Amino acid sequence: MENSLPSYKLVLLLAFSLFLLVNTELGFLSPARAIDNNTKVYIVYLGERENDDPELVTASHHQMLESFLDSKEDAHKSMIYSYQHGFSGFAALLTSSQANKISDHPEVIHVIPNRILKLQTTRTWDLLELSQIPTSFSSSTTSVKGLLHDTNMGSEAIIGVIDTGIWPESKVFNDQGLGPIPKRWRGKCEPGEKFNATIHCNKKLIGAKYYVNGLLAEMGETFKTTTVREFKSNRDALGHGTHTATIAGGSLVPNVSFYGLARGTVRGGAPRARIASYKVCWNTMQKDGTGPGGSCSTADMLKAFDDAIHDGVDVLSVSISGDLPEDTEVDKPDFVGAFHAVSKGIPVVAAASNEGPKAQTVANAAPWLLTVAATTLDRSFPTKITLGNKQTLFGESLFTGPEISTGLAYWDSESDDNGDVKGKIVLVFDTTSTYPVETKGVAGVIYAQHPDDIVDRCHAFPCIYTDYDLGTDILQYIRTTRSPTARISAATTLTGLPATPKVAEFSSRGPNSVSPAILKPDIAAPGVSILAALSPFDPNGHDGFGLASGTSMSTPVVSAWRTSPSGEPIFAEGSNKKLADPFDYGGGLVNPQRAAHPGLVYDMGIEDYINYMCSKGYNDSSISRVIGKKTKCPTPKPSILDMNLPSITIPNIEKEVTLTRSVTNVGPIKSVYKAVIESPLGITLTVNPTTLVFSSEDKKVLSFTVKAKTSYKVNTGYFFGSLTWTDGVHDVKIPVSVQTRIMIKS
Repeated sequence: MENSLPSYKLVLLLAFSLFLLVNTELGFLSPARAIDNNTKVYIVYLGERENDDPELVTASHHQMLESFLDSKEDAHKSMIYSYQHGFSGFAALLTSSQANKISDHPEVIHVIPNRILKLQTTRTWDLLELSQIPTSFSSSTTSVKGLLHDTNMGSEAIIGVIDTGIWPESKVFNDQGLGPIPKRWRGKCEPGEKFNATIHCNKKLIGAKYYVNGLLAEMGETFKTTTVREFKSNRDALGHGTHTATIAGGSLVPNVSFYGLARGTVRGGAPRARIASYKVCWNTMQKDGTGPGGSCSTADMLKAFDDAIHDGVDVLSVSISGDLPEDTEVDKPDFVGAFHAVSKGIPVVAAASNEGPKAQTVANAAPWLLTVAATTLDRSFPTKITLGNKQTLFGESLFTGPEISTGLAYWDSESDDNGDVKGKIVLVFDTTSTYPVETKGVAGVIYAQHPDDIVDRCHAFPCIYTDYDLGTDILQYIRTTRSPTARISAATTLTGLPATPKVAEFSSRGPNSVSPAILKPDIAAPGVSILAALSPFDPNGHDGFGLASGTSMSTPVVSAWRTSPSGEPIFAEGSNKKLADPFDYGGGLVNPQRAAHPGLVYDMGIEDYINYMCSKGYNDSSISRVIGKKTKCPTPKPSILDMNLPSITIPNIEKEVTLTRSVTNVGPIKSVYKAVIESPLGITLTVNPTTLVFSSEDKKVLSFTVKAKTSYKVNTGYFFGSLTWTDGVHDVKIPVSVQTRIMIKS
């Protein structure tokens, strides 16, 4: 294990561990002010390295920059980062004229303007059936079953987290029971403000670096913490990185709760994995006037990618997304960094973004990213509301008592005359702010609103969330009663039925706006009210833990539930609740145990990505530099429909189309699979052959074609179906999405 990459099952476990943490994500902010009006930070991307010696790679970067500037000294001052490990390129302060001249250099693939990113910010593993764990690291692992057992709970694996850093004193980073750090690890812990590398790193937290030069150069400022709390080190002031690292690979911490709610053992999906933290997001005053928050420079982030590839991480979490329209694959630094990570065998898991439920809002659309939507857990926090007429209703809250019994009033946000509500429970419809209610001395607030799956804890008073139906019932009682009253009881924790997972309202939806034939999101995982460690400075934490929500190489087809683990349908919250479809949750809710024994996989490699770039119109020379070897696109261009994805998406069928897929047998050597087709409405699907016979070790990969024929004579929306290969034991199912588009003939 020490000298080899982790096993297939271990990579699967790590990927599942990250599905949840990416569901708290980052979004784009407008480019910030540069040092002066003439210069800003640009990223000069040169593709794959042409030399294995990092020092020679960096020297070539300086040499190139010198040729465009007045002197060697100017080039030295201009250079911010040299990317010399995982790929080749550099970040530098340039004028727009200098950037344009460099972009014409024959060795340059692209010059990308730096951007400043904005951070947006227990029951999980039980739901995903990864809950069989010993009570402590010193306990025997014989009770651990399935994927956790097969991978020794992720032992020896290294998870890289690019985020806001780590709060190292948190209990989730204890290294009890862990063996020596894997010898293949080449990273390090960097000392800095309030971060002692010798004391704060251990056999659990094995890497801690920080990157701020790109942010400071872009903003034209020096590092200062007089206006906001921050540390010039990997120490996490915001808490986001600590939270995500906990979900990915946190150690076992028993008997944790949030003010008594969601009580249980907090741990990561791979609790014995090692963690390497790369801090690229910083607590700064936001340009939009919203106060302090996380800002992240793409130049810094790309350097973190570069180092993570060199250091030897096994999987990367990069919780980042962009504004629409989504940038192309070579215009976005994180896509570039992710491509080079994936090409070197490091899966990169990314968030679908938090712009749902509108269609075509999914981010991180590059096919080499594993893009994850957010679902709720099968857990809720029901809160009983008893009206004065003895009618009992249930909202949801994080209110932990004591019980409140007092007068009840309606607050009309459009009115200037709401009377005296001091000491009363107030009903409010559709508000994003408690002001001015919070200034009126109320005893509590009942919010009636469109369901958004976010349950917050209000600090000034108890707040309970209901939908419009219950809100209207309460309002009717208020308006028909002379002196209405209400009693609010403390919330309880309910797990299992009737609560079932559903796609969260905020989770971004497909179809993919960059490449409609690439299904995004890929899959869904819990991302609502996840209990994990936080920074002590986080006002939403309690005893170092808190609840957070949000969305944060496509490995072999990841087996997924199309129903909840309990067998109930999975719905999607939106303007109208509906049954979830592939644009809501990709292949379905992640199912780790079945993914460990899939039977067949849809495998993708570099050739698939080359064909993808050819189909998108990138020229041979650019692709060759990205890949690091001479590449020539075939004629005619490959069809994007033939990418070996574990899904079929046809965005513009006019009459009929035929596409190809290949599957690899990872089950018994002699296996026979038969096709089961569920055609989308109005579409005829034909598979050839209908039976796949794997007869020997040498015959592990078989191809088949799928012909889709539409019966529609008009343009339609998408209709959904599926294709399943079954051998009686394994059901390898992929979603099929087809839209008819009739071309107008001139």
